[in-house]
Amino acid sequence: MSQYLILIYEDESGYANASQDVWKEILEGHNAFGEKNADAIAGGNALQPTSTATTLRSDGAGGFSVTDGPFVETKEALGGYYLIEAADLDEAISIAKQVPARFGGLEVRPIMVFS
Repeated sequence: MSQYLILIYEDESGYANASQDVWKEILEGHNAFGEKNADAIAGGNALQPTSTATTLRSDGAGGFSVTDGPFVETKEALGGYYLIEAADLDEAISIAKQVPARFGGLEVRPIMVFS
């Protein structure tokens, strides 16, 4: 089995403007995904909004510049992830298609293994 990261990118304004019914539907969707794919899921978390991000950049002289906010400004931001185990990319994609991403999309990336 290989490990894959399913990255969930969505428009944060969708959540900011969502009704309680929409929030409930999304939460139920993630709970259902978790129950259905429990054997494949090795981890995962939701992230706080990009407004809570802190960005660090090397200053080239051994130090760092630290600023409030995300690394880049985009319409869709990384909002969470699932770490899954799958036989191959096709299986990982099949699992990823079940992840609720009402306000955006998903990215599936294999985990690099160092020998």
